[in-house]
Amino acid sequence: MTDTPHPNRRTLLAGASALAAAAAAPNATAQDAAAVPDFSGKSVLITGTSSGFGRLTSLHLARLGAKVIASMRNLDHGNRPEAKALMQIANDEKLDLSVVEIDVTNDDQVASGVAAAEGLAGGAIDVLVNNAGIGLGGPVEINDMEATRLIFETNLYGYLRMARAVLPNMRAHGAGQIFNVSSQLGRIIIPNIGLYCATKFGVEAMFEAMAYELAPFGVEITIIQPGGYPTKIWDNGARYVEDILARADGPRKDAYAAHIQMAEGLFNSGRNTDPMDVPRAIAEIIALPAGKRPLRRPVHPNTAATDAANTAMAQIEASVLGGGAYKSWHDAVTD
Repeated sequence: MTDTPHPNRRTLLAGASALAAAAAAPNATAQDAAAVPDFSGKSVLITGTSSGFGRLTSLHLARLGAKVIASMRNLDHGNRPEAKALMQIANDEKLDLSVVEIDVTNDDQVASGVAAAEGLAGGAIDVLVNNAGIGLGGPVEINDMEATRLIFETNLYGYLRMARAVLPNMRAHGAGQIFNVSSQLGRIIIPNIGLYCATKFGVEAMFEAMAYELAPFGVEITIIQPGGYPTKIWDNGARYVEDILARADGPRKDAYAAHIQMAEGLFNSGRNTDPMDVPRAIAEIIALPAGKRPLRRPVHPNTAATDAANTAMAQIEASVLGGGAYKSWHDAVTD
């Protein structure tokens, strides 16, 4: 696992932003066109495809020839407007894209949805993109246990459910890729979104461990670390926060009134970044040869803080794992 055409992942993190910008350049050359990957014959299962990165990634990879199985919850027998709109585009463009129902917080739906996806793929899923997630703002204390369970069930346990469902066939096949959409907030902590940060820190830890554990089976893990992008995650999260505040007791709300007002600014902040950066980065990594794919990929015009955190932690991990019993696993993931 590395980043782009270089042999060592660690040397590639600093160049990730430049590569993404180059991929988005408006004046593509003939060489650029020749470099467009062809994912024909590759199956990709993506969660959380009703909007945001999930929807964009589904369409982008399908347009590159992949067999995409896009999942979302509450399909309503295929009548959910977002599902119908996605399928309309697929039909109009003759894309190999199907929609299946998966609520990542539901064990039974994950099992049945992955089984349906594997049926459509004709066997093991080649690529899983764990993307479904929610954002909750406000001080940690204001978020009651109902809210806390919801965000962990979705953002962290949902990723694990999906990975555990696809891994038996991936391991048997001796190949596979699992992408986990984390965040810069999986490395950097910001007040008033502490629960969201906690779930993303959990994703970072859990799937780095799994990257080492899965190295002997030929299954590769990549953690995508987007910065701020104009998706609906915080708009949707604002609705959850309204319910949380309605359940909160008066003394807590009074104590944290200024914090809550600051958190509301998060939901109202506009961003000028291009959310297509994330699908492009995922496609770029899928196209890399096995063994050359990165463990992590920060995605944003400004990744300096995330790069610094990744570099520091990589050095610490190397000092702990690089010379012991796990050296071969560590080397397979990081070199």
